[in-house]
Amino acid sequence: MALPKRRHSVTRGKRRRTHWKVKLSQLMTCPQCKQKILPHHACSFCGYYKGREVIKIETVQERKQRREKKNKEGNQ
Repeated sequence: MALPKRRHSVTRGKRRRTHWKVKLSQLMTCPQCKQKILPHHACSFCGYYKGREVIKIETVQERKQRREKKNKEGNQ
């Protein structure tokens, strides 16, 4: 493995690292629910991707009903 002949200065190291920037993720709006989402991803709010529902999103009421049903089955 190669070893440096001389020490690099702090400024030289900082100049080399100027390109280590973090890019902001590009967001787009969901055409179905108008929420901000990542491009080429299904919307986590409504479950749609390219005009089709690909993920079933439960509402709060559906979730409560499912939990109550599960608790009733567990108690019997």
